[in-house]
Amino acid sequence: MILTVTLNAALDVTYGVDSLRPRTSHRVGAVDRRAGGKGVDVARVLAGRGRAVTVTGLVGGPTGALVREDLRAVRGLRDALVPVSGESRRTVTVVSGDDGDATVFNERGPQVSPSEWRAFAGRFAELVREASVVALCGSLPPGLPSDAYAQLVARAAETGVPTVLDTSGAPLLDALGARPDVVKPNAAELASATGCEDAGAGAERLRGLGARSVVVSSGPGGLLAVTPEGRRRAVPPERLAGNPTGAGDACVAALAAGLADGAHWGDVLSDAVALSAAAVACPVAGDVDAATYERFRTTVTVEDLHAPQPH
Repeated sequence: MILTVTLNAALDVTYGVDSLRPRTSHRVGAVDRRAGGKGVDVARVLAGRGRAVTVTGLVGGPTGALVREDLRAVRGLRDALVPVSGESRRTVTVVSGDDGDATVFNERGPQVSPSEWRAFAGRFAELVREASVVALCGSLPPGLPSDAYAQLVARAAETGVPTVLDTSGAPLLDALGARPDVVKPNAAELASATGCEDAGAGAERLRGLGARSVVVSSGPGGLLAVTPEGRRRAVPPERLAGNPTGAGDACVAALAAGLADGAHWGDVLSDAVALSAAAVACPVAGDVDAATYERFRTTVTVEDLHAPQPH
């Protein structure tokens, strides 16, 4: 079982418009509402690929009830979310039909009390004992300490369960000392966290601070992995138009599955690029297009860059 953690779960609302223009009104076409937050989207991708997956995190209020109601319809997905008194957030994504670009509005999320955080930490300690891999994803809601992910990574390590971490800013930097097995920033998050514009140098800096492996996503540029086995770059065969908001979550799903299977890094990266592309081809995060995945998974280029560096 793969366990995903979404501390700031959301109800994701996606609007489709013909063209997004500032300072004017828009007529909305397609509307999609579903349970979201990065870890929830990771879990949805994994469940869609036949993986046993459990979702935990924090939800509250009527919006949290809608999140849980939506999750009940996902086959293979177990809801282990922990209630809080505050109202779960909503996110709004506006997808422009003329160019496929997405504009995202993210609410902050509910205020979480110290007692609610302790209750979640206790539930996590129970769930992690059943897991093969834990994926910890997304922002922290107000009230949580910036080392919240560090605490969870450390608890997973005590249990012997590997972790994939996808967050940014202080929660990312604070978690590195707990030695997450894989960290997946995008290029902008990496540059912000390290001050390094060069992705390779930034990834090495995160490894020096405690990350065992770092996988950097750069959209259509593919993935750069810096691991104990060395550096590899995985590049898609072509650029796709579509909604990129779920691509990073699909990548994390592939990394978690590869870690659970003990797969070779080259295979993991190839699958991650293909699954990310398959997510871009879908209008909402958490879905992947099977035909795109099949077309990409044998055509991704994976290049060994140079030998491993000790850490």
